[in-house]
Amino acid sequence: MFTAQDVVKLRASTGAGMMDCKKALEASDGDFDKAVIWLREKGIAAAAKKADRIAAEGAVGSYIHMGGKIGVLVEINCETDFVARSEQFLTLLKDIAMQIAAASPKYVRIEDVPSEEVEKEKEILIQQSLNEGKPANVVEKMVEGRLHKFYQEVCLLEQEFVKDTSKTVKEVINEAVLAIGEKINVRRFVRYEMGEGLEKRHDNLAEEIAKMTNK
Repeated sequence: MFTAQDVVKLRASTGAGMMDCKKALEASDGDFDKAVIWLREKGIAAAAKKADRIAAEGAVGSYIHMGGKIGVLVEINCETDFVARSEQFLTLLKDIAMQIAAASPKYVRIEDVPSEEVEKEKEILIQQSLNEGKPANVVEKMVEGRLHKFYQEVCLLEQEFVKDTSKTVKEVINEAVLAIGEKINVRRFVRYEMGEGLEKRHDNLAEEIAKMTNK
């Protein structure tokens, strides 16, 4: 087991985010040294060290789903124009645009979710847990777990990567940071779906795109 102080200590040592530090300690059964290695292997520690660097270059990528039903524009930043024109960066750009088309996130990262939306979701989850007859002393932990699932649905960086569901989008980006050696930042995106808001059939785009990319 580990404490909140352990999470803070790991964050101070590696520069990784609180959520990542918590995941690392959970994956390492509370072993601090193993947690540091876990963060390094995932590329999170390296990405955190570059977090304060300026990434003002980059590119805007696009993805149009077959038949023109869905369109995505996404801006990803890096540190140099040289990297922005590299094949590896452009491949990442295309993959992230495809991810947005398939998984339809609302925000880039957890910090972007408005606090009022988080509080509203918490209220719903608390009520759901109580309606299930769960004791009050376990409701908080249940809500924390379910809130994490909520973030995985609405936040791009927390989603499973459609081309390899064993990784999150954040992990894919961290791997690119390790390989390229520069800070990489998803700044913003916009997703258009033809007839959005109108009653229509919904296909499973994630499965369809996965089939396309696995050919």
